[in-house]
Amino acid sequence: MSLKPLNAPRSVAASSESMLDLPAASNATSVLHDRSFSIMDFQGTTLGNAAKGMRNELNRMIDGVPEGPDREHFAREMDSFFALFTRYLTEKAKGQKINWAKIRSPKEEQIIPYKDLTTNVPLPTTAANLKKLAVLKLNGGLGTTMGCVGPKSAIEVRDGMTFLDLTVRQVEYLNSTHGVDVPLILMNSFNTDSDTTNIIQKYSNHALQILTFNQSRHPRVGKESLLPVAKSYDDNGPNWYPPGHGDIFESLASSGLLEQLIADGKEYIFISNVDNLGATVDTTILEHVATSGAEFIMEVTDKTKADIKGGTLIDYDGQVRLLEIAQVPSEFVEEFKSIKKFKIFNTNNLWVSLKAIKRLLAESAFSMEIIENIKTTDGGEKVIQLETAVGAAIKHFQGAHGVNVPRSRFLPVKSTSDLFLLTSDLYALHHGVLSMNPKRIFQNAPIVKLGDHFKKVGHYLSRFKSPPHILELDHLTVTGDVTFGADVVLRGTVIIVANHGSRIDIPSGAILDDKVVSGNLRILDH
Repeated sequence: MSLKPLNAPRSVAASSESMLDLPAASNATSVLHDRSFSIMDFQGTTLGNAAKGMRNELNRMIDGVPEGPDREHFAREMDSFFALFTRYLTEKAKGQKINWAKIRSPKEEQIIPYKDLTTNVPLPTTAANLKKLAVLKLNGGLGTTMGCVGPKSAIEVRDGMTFLDLTVRQVEYLNSTHGVDVPLILMNSFNTDSDTTNIIQKYSNHALQILTFNQSRHPRVGKESLLPVAKSYDDNGPNWYPPGHGDIFESLASSGLLEQLIADGKEYIFISNVDNLGATVDTTILEHVATSGAEFIMEVTDKTKADIKGGTLIDYDGQVRLLEIAQVPSEFVEEFKSIKKFKIFNTNNLWVSLKAIKRLLAESAFSMEIIENIKTTDGGEKVIQLETAVGAAIKHFQGAHGVNVPRSRFLPVKSTSDLFLLTSDLYALHHGVLSMNPKRIFQNAPIVKLGDHFKKVGHYLSRFKSPPHILELDHLTVTGDVTFGADVVLRGTVIIVANHGSRIDIPSGAILDDKVVSGNLRILDH
């Protein structure tokens, strides 16, 4: 079943004047003071004109769509974008930034250790909880950064199975084990919707309800003009973008799916990235969700040096908040990256109350921090993408807090270095769930850094006859033109460097134990 947007929960088209109130000029006689307000007046006038210009361009695009449901939906989408854009202008005019002096480490009650949760939950209670649950995967991303065409969820990651295949197996097994019907929901973007709709047809005979809906489509904004780069509704080029996963709640409601889930007796939704293979339904956390009364729970895990840019939970004026690196003033970025002060980071595994989402939408309460993402088009133009993150919504929910979970619940695949780990004997696969091989002495993953020759999935696959054995590997760095034969064993710290113009072939059956390999090594088949 595939649900497309029907009715938006609300439409926002506030005037630019009301959203861009600036301080009135004072009567002070200081030339410097007058000059500062003259600059503010200039900025206010400029940004006010930008809001009017944006509204006019959006109206022009809306007028170009034939009357009907498509036009109504597009108008609501552009109203939502305009509200985001004017809020961005307001914050820009007022110079609003996070006050670093107010940032504190989370209070004890704001982060609960996973080990403190109740684990001996009776099976009937678990089944009752699962009947109230829906699983949602964020499926808006493409596989282009890994050299793949189409949705990232369609990349093969283990034993010929894709992210989506593994997710379907996980939820299907969960349902059959507990005798429940947890639906799987995919939030697509306009980039992934068509391909995903075709892909999920292969699951039509599975005992699993799969629902889809689309997140919003927003126009990129010219950095200099502050006008939409897109010129028409049916401009399907790169002039549009999915605005991050922060619009999930409005998109869920506008699709009609929020009301449907509540009507079906669902109370909670588990949200995670489709490429995080550790984000499975954890019945221990679900029991905590059910008994704590918390409307929003974020899974966090201990930060390592590999996670220094990840968003973290903080206490801000007594309220739990998500702090992303994009919000951090430049002079405090290094402090933000410190694993001593900010010890945990957001996995983007979220457990949220559906009724609370409905209430907050009705109150127009959502106001997640805006992330300004500046891109350069193929033509060299600087454009702005205004995005929000779903985790930032934590500040709006009652009883919201974090749960510090084991690292095993965060297994993302952002690069072929991640893929290298997950396809190896380091992990075992059971019913779509990956777990670390108990034969590994240390239950943490080795550090793997593969060079540019391995960056694209196709190139990566061509360089391995079979995945190496890495149960005793601590660190691997590979750069240059390097290939691996079958059944290669890597232990300890292994560094392989093929300089420019050289090639290294690691022969089948080779054992590299704390080795540095460089120079030129060719193995010829005969």
